[in-house]
Amino acid sequence: MINRKFQDVGFNPQLAYILLTVLFAGLSIFLFQKTEFAIYIYLLLALTLLGKLSETRRTEFLKICFGNIQLKKIRIIENLIYSIPFFAFLLYKHLIGYAGLLWILTTILALVNFRTTLNFTIWTPFSKRPFEFMIGFRNSFYILFAAYALTIIAVLVNNFNLGVFSMLLVFITIWSYYSKPENEYFVWAHNQKPKVFLLSKIKTALLFSSSIVLPIVLILAIFIPQNIGITLFFFLVGLAFLISVIVSKYAAYPDEINITQGFFLALCIGFPPILIPYFFKKSENRLSRLLK
Repeated sequence: MINRKFQDVGFNPQLAYILLTVLFAGLSIFLFQKTEFAIYIYLLLALTLLGKLSETRRTEFLKICFGNIQLKKIRIIENLIYSIPFFAFLLYKHLIGYAGLLWILTTILALVNFRTTLNFTIWTPFSKRPFEFMIGFRNSFYILFAAYALTIIAVLVNNFNLGVFSMLLVFITIWSYYSKPENEYFVWAHNQKPKVFLLSKIKTALLFSSSIVLPIVLILAIFIPQNIGITLFFFLVGLAFLISVIVSKYAAYPDEINITQGFFLALCIGFPPILIPYFFKKSENRLSRLLK
């Protein structure tokens, strides 16, 4: 399926995998150079990625199609394949013990069923109107709490880079809230023009994302004040890139963000505003058939 998506946009899958491998290796090296807690962050990222494969509806679908025994085999193979890049880099760093621990945890995650018979709804600080944050928060609250914990650790050990990483981790989580297009009905229901709709979406995203990220910004500003300029820079870049993600989403609506758009987004992460006007105009055109 991934190969077909690359081919549909005219991108050679082999070249794409090479570029992704280089990008992954570069980010991994950067992480290990910047903080002594890199190994723990690395394992957390790997397990978070694997957790996406354990989504309840997905698991139930595989069980219906293949049966319980085949399901476990498929889940183990999937988890092992997804963990190969992390495992290979840990071996490259001669962290054999952590590499073994990762594969053990990978296997356990594939076999253990985390479903529960308890029926309760996680409270969110967001109203029902901006559903991206309501749903996203309930699916990722543990990542946000982990980021806050990393921020506290960063202050205790006076590691500013770890604090910046925790802020970026929150932003990456928030960006993922807009990765999937909603049903067309949820757009059509807004009695607004496309421009007003987009501005409302952006305003909501900036308000709620700021309420999540500001605690980290304030902690870093108070306890590591000498780097307040860098802290504010990453905060503003995160917000700008969030706007880019939103307009990119609706520039492809009702389809998902394609690989070409994702590639351009990745390239402009250092200067997000460069794509906002283009994608904003394209989003207006896409939404014009639903919003009058």
